[in-house]
Amino acid sequence: MSRTSIPHISLSSSRKLWFVVLFLYFLAGFTSLAYEVLWSRMLSLQYGVSIFGVVLTVTSFMFGLGSGSLAGAKWARKTDNPLYIFAGLEIAIALYALLLPNMLQTINGWLESLAIQLSLTEWYLLQGVESLCLLIIPAAAMGVGFAMVLRLTDRIPLSLERIYGLNTLGGVLGALFPLWGMSVLGWNNSLNTVAILGLCVGLSALFIARQVKTPESKKIEPLQIPARGILLLYAGIGAGSIMLEIGWVRLYGMIMLRTEYVLGIILAVFLLGIAVGSLVANRLGAKISTLMPIVTGAGVLIGMWLLPTASAWVEQTHFKSFSSALWSQALMLSVFTLPVTLALGAWLPILASRFENANASGVWLYGANCLGGAIGAVAASLIFIPVIGSVGTVVAAGLIITALGLALDKSRLKWLLLVIMLGIAWPLHNMPPVSKLLPKAESASQNLSIYEDAISLTQVVRQQDGQRVLLSDLQRMDASSEPSAVAIQKDQARLALLLHPAPRSILFLGLGTGISMAGSLPFPNLERTAVELSQGAIEAAKTWFAPVNLGVMDKAKIYRDDARHFVGTTTNNYDVIVGDLFHPDLAGMGSLLSVQQFSRVKRRLNEQGVFVQWLALNQFDVETINVILRGFKQVFPEAQLFMDGMHLAMVGPKNHFIGAQAMLANVQRLNARERLDATGGEGVWTWLGRYWGPIVASAGPVQDEWRPFVEYQLPRARYNGSVNLSTMMLRLLQQHPSPEEATKILQISPENKSKFGRAYVATDLAARAWLSSIQGGTSKAGNLIWMAYQANPLDRWVANALADSMLESISQAGQHGLSKRDALHRILKICPSSVATLRALWHLEENAGNMQEAQHFHARLLEISPLDSEAAKVTGVKP
Repeated sequence: MSRTSIPHISLSSSRKLWFVVLFLYFLAGFTSLAYEVLWSRMLSLQYGVSIFGVVLTVTSFMFGLGSGSLAGAKWARKTDNPLYIFAGLEIAIALYALLLPNMLQTINGWLESLAIQLSLTEWYLLQGVESLCLLIIPAAAMGVGFAMVLRLTDRIPLSLERIYGLNTLGGVLGALFPLWGMSVLGWNNSLNTVAILGLCVGLSALFIARQVKTPESKKIEPLQIPARGILLLYAGIGAGSIMLEIGWVRLYGMIMLRTEYVLGIILAVFLLGIAVGSLVANRLGAKISTLMPIVTGAGVLIGMWLLPTASAWVEQTHFKSFSSALWSQALMLSVFTLPVTLALGAWLPILASRFENANASGVWLYGANCLGGAIGAVAASLIFIPVIGSVGTVVAAGLIITALGLALDKSRLKWLLLVIMLGIAWPLHNMPPVSKLLPKAESASQNLSIYEDAISLTQVVRQQDGQRVLLSDLQRMDASSEPSAVAIQKDQARLALLLHPAPRSILFLGLGTGISMAGSLPFPNLERTAVELSQGAIEAAKTWFAPVNLGVMDKAKIYRDDARHFVGTTTNNYDVIVGDLFHPDLAGMGSLLSVQQFSRVKRRLNEQGVFVQWLALNQFDVETINVILRGFKQVFPEAQLFMDGMHLAMVGPKNHFIGAQAMLANVQRLNARERLDATGGEGVWTWLGRYWGPIVASAGPVQDEWRPFVEYQLPRARYNGSVNLSTMMLRLLQQHPSPEEATKILQISPENKSKFGRAYVATDLAARAWLSSIQGGTSKAGNLIWMAYQANPLDRWVANALADSMLESISQAGQHGLSKRDALHRILKICPSSVATLRALWHLEENAGNMQEAQHFHARLLEISPLDSEAAKVTGVKP
């Protein structure tokens, strides 16, 4: 049918057309929030594991929406067919989104050339300006679109609460879409999908606009602007609302485990309350506005009082599936936040209803609220969170909203309630102690320190036995001072340095407690550098963990930076680079295992340089670890694997793998004491015996920054049972080369084959023993561990396992003609660092009155575990 044959539709006479327009604006809400989440994920690639990407996206969107709405309020009066403009804006936004990835690649190439000359703060400022410039443009267009849709209400039956509510309801789905799209389609394809939908919305609106009969021009109506005081008050409420959102993202994301999925759930629940509040506003009536400030403030305070209860519930609840975990936690989040967000959503239409033209006034109020939100986002991240913490920020936001809401109401009696709220709020200005937040795991622990800023929340916790634990975002233990954990951390540096023939420089990607870096101390003339994003971790390593990291912080250069930014911009090269253990399912962490990051690291290696990335086997399922191995081999074609306990080391040589030759050449240049310390007392052949073979080439996906896999697969795998250590060990054992194959790959000389073979077999037997133990075969596991010890008594993991087994059966020592003292000495001979054995001998000799012997074992215990509360108490030194 030709264009001229399509009859015009009278916009004022159509009773069904409003439904079509409303549906299109619902879809526009979907695309707007999907853009916001996807662009936020894009910024996280630049800013690393922090909330800066979220804050900048929110700031840009709020400022753009606010300024666009205010400008649109003026322009909308001058157009007779605002649907045309709305359609054009939606099309323009979609085209902009399609072009943005290429724009970013061009701009980022230029920015990275500048980044070499900039500090982290200067880099963030530069990126901030870039982000604001790029995102304000489409956000402002969305704000203008809101004004244009409201302009339609002059001719069709659309109310402010319905438009605002359904648009926000579409935003709920838009916030959830990237959680599916990013894992299935990748970032780029997800953005393209949303942009195509945006094009469809714009073209549909354009089609309707062209069929609508344009009325004759009317006299331009005068601007209907609410009083400046009201706009300022509502802008303040907007600032408080966004402060709430950012604080809630930190706190509830912390207790619900900060994965990519949970962040989307929090945003969706927040928007759901706003949407429902707006849709039911007209039923509540204007009188309810007098209660909304109190409802908001009380809801915020109750939520913070019950935060430990929510955290304890999440910690102790067993969820049957991933979906049930998400739904259950979303429901919990709704209980704590919905009363507040319902009030916030109802505020705009109820406040606008006070004016003669509610919809026209609503545009101005909405614009002021969004501009206030932009200010609130910046204030929350740069001022409130660093100064008073996330809990204090949420409480302050609730009180700000309450005070400003009461100022909009003329009743004075309610100010008394605000004073009462201030009294209730005061005890909430600090983060609850870890013993209340995690009553199951940390019931007897006490907080030693807490450091919080917009990047991270870091806590140092003292456990009942005196050992200190570093927690990131509450639920993730980064490191511990417990002796076996100290050995694991030091091994990260030991293996990496042993694999270079003569290392002179080492870079640690991640500092943690500094204990890993302490493993490098035996190597002479070594220049140490560490990169750590969390200032709290840096401070903790300098102070709280100095007794166990041996003061290594004074012998290293420490840079506070994101690992990706640092390796991408530094001009220094290194002999050895170590990728620390971390929790890959946390939001943003998976990018540290991407092919892009591996490529950045490779460029920073010297000619014979070696990169070692550590993985904790109990954190992965087989599918995910294969994705990571595949990507690592893509960057490092000669990549190899080593096994240290339950940790897998991916070894990437800059050019050729010369592991055995490099290790033997390295230890030969060391004196006897250095050699002993450099290998942790285990000897060079024990470390060579931990070789696990080359990474096997395979087809399939890799971890890509633009198409992430790890962040979305691992949370699901944890609930469906795929993260299974037994399955993982079985798969690795199937890939373990035979001793003959390993000897050939490592080019072990004939005179050393026996030494290597015994250590290699011991590692294999130990792994099979652990597998049997996991599967319940205790007797078989014990036999395998004994065989492993016979093959290589220097292997610490084998000796520890054998000592633990002997301690468990020490009550049977008498059946073999041994006294308890003799049995303990036998165990100590097998494992000289056994804390439990040293403690038992200390008490045994003390009870027998042999004080000199008791002091000897007490001193050895303190040497191995300097923070042990029982041992330190005897010396009078507070651990």
